[in-house]
This record gives sequence, structure tokens and C-alpha cells, in this order.
Amino acid sequence: MTLFRCFLLPLLFLFSACAAAVPPEQSPRILAMGDSLLAWHSLAGKSIADTVARELQEPVVDRSVSAARIIYKLPISGAAGMQIRKQYKPGKWDWVIVNGGGNDLWLGCGCFACNRKLNKLVSSDGRKGAIPGMLSELRATGAKVIYVGYLRSPGTGSLIEHCRDEGNELESRIERLAALDTGIHFLSLKDLVPFGDRSYHALDMIHPSAKASDEIGRKVAEIIQAN
Repeated sequence: MTLFRCFLLPLLFLFSACAAAVPPEQSPRILAMGDSLLAWHSLAGKSIADTVARELQEPVVDRSVSAARIIYKLPISGAAGMQIRKQYKPGKWDWVIVNGGGNDLWLGCGCFACNRKLNKLVSSDGRKGAIPGMLSELRATGAKVIYVGYLRSPGTGSLIEHCRDEGNELESRIERLAALDTGIHFLSLKDLVPFGDRSYHALDMIHPSAKASDEIGRKVAEIIQAN
């Protein structure tokens, strides 16, 4: 019995601390949707959305799904979360945190000869394509949008190192898109990772480490607080 109580009490303390971190009576006004950049560490309570919730002391509804894409053919209704646009849940959102496009380039065209795919995602002037269409729909609800860019590799072995040029071009176009609407904020992560520093990536050198998710979440929270 003593052993059981020693095991149970820390768990109860942990759960009560988590519950206290975000007021349960507060109606959520922040939605997160995207791919594994946002979804990573969610099971451990250390995702980007989790950090935003802790920083702002308010709930964040996280609908992000690993491997999700912007452009995705849905073979069955249960795969809806794999298309980022379909992750949207109606609500009284003041803010939508969103990312995406990396899997479209990496899994969709192998980051090779991707001009056609890039143009489908967002045109060079930022005005046309699936991403502007999605953000236009989000803005039409009255919500402000934070579009989160991707981590860059630290200059050491990563399976997506060859995607650097395509990723840079995608984000340049999204940055032009954000410049067209004061309600869209683009958060670039291109300068977050110091050269040679592997601590910002998980062991696969693709996804963010808990440290990176925390820093990104803090930057997202700062944008919300400032606007």
C-alpha cells in the first residue's frame, strides 16, 4: 500500500499541476493546425501548442497531425486530418497557428523538380494557390493567423538537407503572402538553429527537439501578446 501511494501521489501532483496551468473554465480562442512540426511532442505535453498554452495561461486546441499536407487527396473520410485545411474546427477563434507545405515538397515531389508543386501551393507573388486559399478562409472567420516556418538543419546529416532550396523558396512566397494582410504573421525559423548545434532537432534530424518546440512556442506566444 505504501509503495502504491508513493507512486500515485507524484502522478496526482503532476496532473493537478497540468490542470492548474491552463484555467479549465476559459473558452479556447486559439487553434493550432498543421503537420509534425506542431504535432511533435504532443503526447508528452511539450509541443509548440502546449508551450503557447503555458505561456499565455489559456487553452490551445491542437488539431495538427504528423505527415499532414496542404494538398492531399482523401481516399477515406477518416484521413481528413492528413489535409491541413480539413483540420479546421469551427469555433470563436481569435488566433489560428498553422504550418505546412514541407511534406508536400518532400513526400510529394522529393524536393526535386518541384516548381509545379510550389506553384500549386503558392504562386511566386503570394496571391494564388492552396496556401493563400486556406489562409483566406481562416481570415474570413475573423481570426488572425500565425504561419510558422520550418527549422533549418544545423549543417550536419539530415534526410531533408537537399530540400533547403525548395523550402527557402516556399517560405519566401509565404512571406510575400503575409505582407499582403496585416492579420497574417509569418514566423520564420531560418535563424533559430546555430550552425553545428544538433540540440534543436530530434534524433532523426528532421523534427524539432523539445527545446526547439519550447522556443518556437514562446515566439508564437510573443506574437499573440503583441497583437
